[in-house]
Amino acid sequence: MALWTRSASPTDIPLHTNGSENDIHSVVTRRKISGGTHSDQGRAARDTMLSMMKTCNKLGVSFWDYLGDRLGIPGSKILPLPVLLAAR
Repeated sequence: MALWTRSASPTDIPLHTNGSENDIHSVVTRRKISGGTHSDQGRAARDTMLSMMKTCNKLGVSFWDYLGDRLGIPGSKILPLPVLLAAR
């Protein structure tokens, strides 16, 4: 086990899944409260928006500023998420 741990775990990848579990916790709670979606399109829209919210939060970017910029609403200019991720 020690050999696997040493050779297969780069320093930036944790050996636990707490971060991933925390990411989906709010999604599961919201789904339980609301009763879920009524269509596949609704589920896809919800999943996309929640994913963008989580990504913006992790990058320290306001989700609403990001969304406003993508919809062409005047205000803050936000770089595309792939650019922000690459710069991280």
